[in-house]
Amino acid sequence: MAELRVDHQPARERYEAFLDDNGSEQSVGYVDYMSEPDTLLLTHTVVHEQFGGRGIAGQLVKYVLDDARAQGKQIVPVCSYIQSYVGKHPEYADLVREQR
Repeated sequence: MAELRVDHQPARERYEAFLDDNGSEQSVGYVDYMSEPDTLLLTHTVVHEQFGGRGIAGQLVKYVLDDARAQGKQIVPVCSYIQSYVGKHPEYADLVREQR
């Protein structure tokens, strides 16, 4: 499988994933979020249909969670996919913000 590249676009509140397809890079999916000073509300995960079943969503979400950790931010997993991912990967449980 080609290597996934993730581009963080803070102005759009989005992490977008790209794959190189024979020298032409194309968008394969994204995670949308809403930003608070110390928290990312992760609202939506999308992998374009033709790229489904390749593990792209998991790679993308792992990147987003690792980036949130590196920035010292917590997350609120609004998106059901991210809720499920965190449930299956307890190493990210410490990033989940307590409900206020």
